[in-house]
Amino acid sequence: MGAVASPLAAWAEQSGTGAPHSGTVAAEPLPLAPQVKGSRPKANPSVLPPAATQLLPEVRDLAAPASLALPTKPVQVQIRELRPISLLEAENLAEVNNPNLKAIAAQVDQAQNNLRAQISLWYPTLNINANALPSYTGGQQFFSDSNQFTPDGPTTSNRWFYGASVQAQWALINPQRVPAIAAARDSFEKAKDAYLIALRELRLQVDVAYFTLQQSDDSVRIGQESVRASVISLRDARARYQAGVATKLEVLEAETQLARDQQLLTESLAGQSIARRTLAALLDLPQQVTPTAKDPARVVGTWQPSLQESIIAAFAFREELDQALLDISIANSTANQALGAVQPFLNVFNTLTAGRYQGNQNVIVDLPGSQGWNVDNSIGLGVTWNIFDGGAAAARSRAAKAQARQFTYQFAQRRDEIRRDVEISFYELEKNNRNLTTTAREVLSAREALRLARLRLEAGVTTQREVVNNQRDLTNAEVRHSNAISDYNKRLAELRRRTGLDQIALCTPPSLPAVKPLLEGTSKVPVEQPPLLPACNAAKAIY
Repeated sequence: MGAVASPLAAWAEQSGTGAPHSGTVAAEPLPLAPQVKGSRPKANPSVLPPAATQLLPEVRDLAAPASLALPTKPVQVQIRELRPISLLEAENLAEVNNPNLKAIAAQVDQAQNNLRAQISLWYPTLNINANALPSYTGGQQFFSDSNQFTPDGPTTSNRWFYGASVQAQWALINPQRVPAIAAARDSFEKAKDAYLIALRELRLQVDVAYFTLQQSDDSVRIGQESVRASVISLRDARARYQAGVATKLEVLEAETQLARDQQLLTESLAGQSIARRTLAALLDLPQQVTPTAKDPARVVGTWQPSLQESIIAAFAFREELDQALLDISIANSTANQALGAVQPFLNVFNTLTAGRYQGNQNVIVDLPGSQGWNVDNSIGLGVTWNIFDGGAAAARSRAAKAQARQFTYQFAQRRDEIRRDVEISFYELEKNNRNLTTTAREVLSAREALRLARLRLEAGVTTQREVVNNQRDLTNAEVRHSNAISDYNKRLAELRRRTGLDQIALCTPPSLPAVKPLLEGTSKVPVEQPPLLPACNAAKAIY
């Protein structure tokens, strides 16, 4: 991957000066995002490989536990299996098991159903009202009329009534209907974009967690080799001291180096355990399973696109920019919906009412055989117009328009952040690419220096201090080389996430023997961790 110079630097190099002339050509005006993507862009799942829906056969027994499962006993969270998994298997497990991705998929379903609810505003409604199934009216009432046209006396009510009504209504004119449906449709597209963003982010998190686990495994290996070398150095120093050809200082130096390497190994083991459990949580594995890295730490490949191509691809494929445009569209639809509140609404309705009664109501003489029925039907138009609301609708519309301007500025901010992130990942990848070469050369030089220092010590022409120093240099060089590999792979994963591209030229895997070669002189030295003392007792040891 070659370095990409900026246009200004390239111009300065060609002209032989450090600054451009005053007569530079004016930059071509940039097109607006709605002209490129449309004012209401739709989610395009085809630009991203879809998430897996079922586990690979190798990891089919690692299905996620029930979402509401909660362990209550220590034995239920005790690790009983260390399962080696590859990077491909880790991505598959995350896409199938990860609860956050499932939650965002549920949000997509929510947005889709909300859109369907808003589309139903185009359809008529049918209501049935049956408040008298049945109803009974009973009682007495005294009636007196001063004009003596009707006789005075009590009246009696003893009546059963059965009735229901059916009403059909259809909104012919509803000014808030179209903007409400438009806002719901944009929200649905925004939810689909959120799912694609979450899927990209999940794959990045899995890759970073897996590379971190590989780095922690390398740290443990380096720590173990350092401890083995320090044990040999301490053994040789004590033998030479007993033979009278070395001083007590050399023994103390060897003991100090051994303690330092044991501390490195302790920190590496803790980091390895944390990296394993971090990956297990991301993959939502069963409670008694801990993943380990099956793939060794190797450089994944080379990033093919240039910096400029990566930036343009990020602008084209990043769903965050589409979401910003949809936010603007939703705010404009909200403004139109607010103005619709003060416009006329026109409905057509038809109401059918039917009832049957038995008995009498408010009669002087109760006739038990009285009964009857009634059927009424009414059809008409209903108009509702809120002519004056004190300016509330106009104020809500202006607030939504202001929110649309806010989202416009946020689009510009997000655009600049996307370019900055791509550039940071690209330059970091270039730095780590260089570090791979320098740290590899450093490891080879440190190994040879340590070998020569040991030969010089055996020949009696140097001291234990030189061996200790070279051993420490080798340990630090191997750690830096391991970090460079991990950081390089992480930056590759970041560029895939931040550009939407997958143009990586994979490295040819090295031809390795079936059995790992063992370093001469250190392979048979056991690595034992010192006993773990309580913190209070360990602190008292130096006082």
